[in-house]
Amino acid sequence: MEKMLLKSTTRHVRIFTADVVNNNLQFHPNKLTLDLDPDNEFIWNEESLKKVNDRFAELIKSRDGKNLDDYELRKVGSELEGLIKYLLQNGLISYNPECRVMNYSMGLPKTKEVL
Repeated sequence: MEKMLLKSTTRHVRIFTADVVNNNLQFHPNKLTLDLDPDNEFIWNEESLKKVNDRFAELIKSRDGKNLDDYELRKVGSELEGLIKYLLQNGLISYNPECRVMNYSMGLPKTKEVL
């Protein structure tokens, strides 16, 4: 990997070639750090967090031996976005009403009246 910090940023997923040291990102060529839902748009539980982290690990492992450049990191981020949308649509996570801005980025909430 290059000797500079690479990152991939989507709406709900940020991936960095870095380690967190004293609450700061520090470049690390052999470590990826996942920042999930940085704006706290969703309410998470341990099970849904585990699903996203496990999928992240699978996606990185499947790319073992490949150059993890910014393009590959963006593909990983996009796949995780799809999983987040699946979790939301299936009621495994929900929008956070305390979020700074409610923009329903993954679609309007489904209620019994809409279903």
